[in-house]
Parts: sequence; structure tokens; C-alpha cells
Amino acid sequence: QVQLVESGGGLVQAGGSLRLSCAASGSIFSILAMGWYRQAPGKQRELVASITSGGSTNYADSVKGRFTISRDNVKNTVYLQMNSLKPEDTAVYYCRAVRPYGSPYWGQGTQVTVSS
Repeated sequence: QVQLVESGGGLVQAGGSLRLSCAASGSIFSILAMGWYRQAPGKQRELVASITSGGSTNYADSVKGRFTISRDNVKNTVYLQMNSLKPEDTAVYYCRAVRPYGSPYWGQGTQVTVSS
């Protein structure tokens, strides 16, 4: 079992920044592929950014150049730095972890609200 706890969400004005954190436990963190997803009301959950165990990253087109995903294998934590936030970034953000050849684990989510 992998336990994931997100933090760092909140209310911010458009153009502002937030940093989300996701602390993992219950597994060797360095082997996990990690990702951030989001789900806005009435919409499907979508990938925001991901990072492999080797540090390769991938971003949704809508956040490229504004968001940065990173990981700290000592602190067992993955981060999502979100800059130049837009109202359309408003959603519940979820952390996801996957072991090699395993099923995904999800955190409980953290709300991000961007006001115009």
C-alpha cells in the first residue's frame, strides 16, 4: 500500500502562484512514477504533469511553461509549482503514484481555486 497526502492548495488570484506537495509513504519512493491530476466540476479527471522514477517529466499542453513538477527522493515528496495561474486552473488536484507493473494509488485531493 502507498499512502499519499497532498497539501498546498488554496485560493489565489489570477496570475498568482501556489506550490502543491504530495508526501508518500508505504513504498520505496524512488521507484514510484508520480503524477498530478486535476478534476474540475462537471469534467473528467485529467493529467496535469508526471515524473518518472528517473526524473523524466511530461506536461499537459495547457500548463506547459507555467507548471513545474519535481520530486525529492529523500523527503519522499513530489511537488507541483504552479505559476501564472488562471481561473481555468481551478480544480481539485490529485496526486497519483504507480509502482512498476502495479496499480495506481491516489491521494485525497486538494482544492485549488483561482479567482479572476
